Formats: sequence, C-alpha cells, structure tokens
Amino acid sequence: MSFETIFSAAADAMLLVDNAGVIVQANPSALTLLEYSAEAMCGLAVEALIPVSYRNHHQHQRQSYFNNPEKRAMGKGSALFALTASGKKIAVDISLSPVYIKDQIYALTTFYVAGHRREAEEALRISEERLQLARRSAGLGVFDFDAKQNIVHWDERMRELWGGDSDATISYEKFIEAIHPEDREARQTALILATDPTGTGEYNAEFRIINAKDGTEHWIATTGRMHFEDNHASRLVGIAQDITERKRLETKLQEQRSETESIFKQQVAARTASAIAHELNQPLAAISAYSEVALHALSDANFSTDKLKRALEGCVAQAQRAGTSLHELLAFLQAGNIVVAPFDLNALVKDALNIARSDGYKEFQPALDLEQNLPQVLANRIQIQKVLVNLIRNAVEAMRSIGANNATITVTVRTNQNLNMGHVSVQDSGPGIPPEAVKRIFEPFFTTKPTGIGMGLAISRALVESNGGQLWLEPNVESGAVFHFTLPFAP
Repeated sequence: MSFETIFSAAADAMLLVDNAGVIVQANPSALTLLEYSAEAMCGLAVEALIPVSYRNHHQHQRQSYFNNPEKRAMGKGSALFALTASGKKIAVDISLSPVYIKDQIYALTTFYVAGHRREAEEALRISEERLQLARRSAGLGVFDFDAKQNIVHWDERMRELWGGDSDATISYEKFIEAIHPEDREARQTALILATDPTGTGEYNAEFRIINAKDGTEHWIATTGRMHFEDNHASRLVGIAQDITERKRLETKLQEQRSETESIFKQQVAARTASAIAHELNQPLAAISAYSEVALHALSDANFSTDKLKRALEGCVAQAQRAGTSLHELLAFLQAGNIVVAPFDLNALVKDALNIARSDGYKEFQPALDLEQNLPQVLANRIQIQKVLVNLIRNAVEAMRSIGANNATITVTVRTNQNLNMGHVSVQDSGPGIPPEAVKRIFEPFFTTKPTGIGMGLAISRALVESNGGQLWLEPNVESGAVFHFTLPFAP
C-alpha cells in the first residue's frame, strides 16, 4: 500500500510541508477541518494556518526542526491553535514526523482536535475516579496472574489482605501459600475450569487465607476471567473481596437454623412417640393381661389347654392390632394430596446439592454424572428434593464419622432402560453400612447414627413410593454406601 493511499485515507487531518514551509499536499480530512479547497491549500505557506502573534516564532521552530528532523509532538504541552480559511481558531494538538520522498525531506504534520481528545481524557479520568471510589468502597483488590512467568501482579488492597510486602508482584507459589490448606483443592479446581480453552474462561472461587503478617484468617471471594493466547491460558485478571463478616453471619444464621430444626425434630419425635404410645398402650396392656392368664394356666394343677390357647390367641391378636395401628399411624403422618408436575431431574440434583451445602453439609466434593437430554420426570418436586437432600446429608454424616474431609459424593442421573424411568444414584466415600443393618435400614426408628431417630430413610422411601418410584440400598458395595431411587417419566 502506497504512502499516497494511506495519506488520503487517514481519518486524522494531515499536511505534507517542505523545508521552505510550503504546503505541498493536504488530505481530505485536513481540507475539511481547515475549510480549504485542495487548490487553495497546496502552495500555501504553513504559517498562514498559525495565529499572527506566533508566526515569527514558528518560522524559527520550523527551521530548527528541519535541521534535526525527528518524530515528536509540537508545542511541548503548550496550547496550540490553527486558523481556518474563515479565520476561526481551532484548539489542536500537532505531531511532526519526517518523511523522505525522492531524496527530499518533508514534515508530515498531523492535527488532532484538542477539544475532542480532552473531552475523552476527562471522561476517562472521571470514569477511573468512579471506578477507584467503587473499588475502595467495596474493599476490592485487583490481581493479574501471569501464567507464562508464574507471577501475580497485585494492588495495595491485595497485599493488605495477604499480608504481603510493598512489591508490585509476587511469585505464584508464595501467593497460594497464604490459602488455607483445606481450601486449596477447591480453589485449584476452579482455576483448572477457567483454564479450559473450550469453556467460558470464567473464574469464581471462595477460600480462606491466613494473613502472613498478623496470622488472622479471612474468607475471600474471587472472580475473574482467563485470557488465552494460541488456545493456551496466559493471564487471569480478577478481583478479590474480603467476605469474612458475611461468612460469620451465614454461620450464625446456620446455627440458628440448625437449632430451630433440631427443636422442630424433637417436637415431631415427641408428638410421634406420644401418638405411637397412645395407639400401642391398649394392645400392650391386653397382651400383658393375656400373658398373665397363660402363666396362671400353666401353674394351675388343673391345667387347661383351652384356657392357655385362648390366652395365646389373644396375645397374637393384640400384637397384630398393635402392628396395624403403627402402620396406619405412619400412613396418616405421611398422607396428603400429592401435587405432581414435570421437572428436570438434573436441575433438581444441583438444587439439592446447594441446599445441603447451605445447611452446613459442605465438606464434600460433588461428582456429577448427569445424562444429557434426559426426559422430565413426573413427581412432586419438593418431596423428591427432600429425599435427595436427606440422602446427601446422610452421606456427609457418614464421611464425617471417619474424618474424611473433602471426600467425594457421586450423584448419577440416567435412564433406567429396564423400567423406562428416571434413575438417581447417590454414592458416598464413608464406612458403608454394616451387613446386619442392611435389612433393617428402612425400618421406622432404626438408625445407625448415635443421634438419629431412624425416620429419615423410612419417610424418604414412603415419599418416593407415593410418587410412583422405588428407593433401595445397593447391597454388597466394596466401600461406602450407594442408594438408588427411580421416578416415572412425564408422559
């Protein structure tokens, strides 16, 4: 592309001036800005475009420039003006560049309308001030991780949070040293996700840091975006915010929720026990009476088999009555009009995981294996959500019992081809269920937990069955426990 082509197409106003100060060429932008025709502009002395009071000074400056031609700004920061053909003064910035054409030197003079530039600079300054004010108000720190050099550029707020020195950069290894050991794996998982070139590049992570200067612990929320070069992660630019107070409030609220839930469970257990005692009291009293009759019959010298038989038959009848009353009571407690509707089972699994985490069951890593394009299931969404949350809580408590931190809970959603139903599996990394407890695990009031009341799994199975599915425990698992349940697909 020739100089002529570039010169004519340039958006900025440009003049080509020879060493005698004569304008030999002007581009269309210059003609428009200075209100000249091409014929009037070419051959004009360049001083004609300069206010009269500056012309003599400009002549000396022009001669000095051609003695030492170089690319530079004109005026050294002073306010400059250009005269239009109508005599109007325009505030401009001017740059000079030497151009050699056929062994002849020229000065390429470029005009920038100063008002527009200053307006843009002022708008940028105001925008930056607002951004800085918002950043300070929110307590945000800014970081820039250079993946090529393995260093982190950080601002003053970041150094304050980390307890770092005044250096503008820190090695990546030193940067992550401050992160709490229990949180490094989760934060690394978020970073790996952001470095995937097929993903969005978004980075979001919450973790604790230990300040290097005073040893205090803070919760930090970070968000940013990864930049790529040739499909490789190169830079992660983001912000960090201290969310320690928010976490403390969440913990306090969770403790209050847990206390409220515990009281509620105690009330439910007390009322359930009271109702069961009421229903069982009479048949148990009858069984006791019949048993006494049987004992007296056996100790009577005139032993009567008919009398003993009637007493034992009475015991059997009352025992069956007690069992029937118990089942009727549980059915009544679980009864209600079930409102079913189609919903996405994969989305429900994600919601249940979030609910379990928000309820304090967060020390696990979820591994999701979700079948894509799974048809919607037909059930009561809230009830199935309760079932899933209960299974996840049980899994976390099982892993807590063996001190497994950040262990994995695998949730699988697929189509059960044999039943043509939605199929969910929840597998933990806990100690598993003892063989002697497997057959009784769904019995009411049977529990393997020291503080449990043994109703969670019984109610969960009843809820799944009332929605047209089944809930069961997979037997003979090598490690942990695996629960499965099915639900019918929406028609």
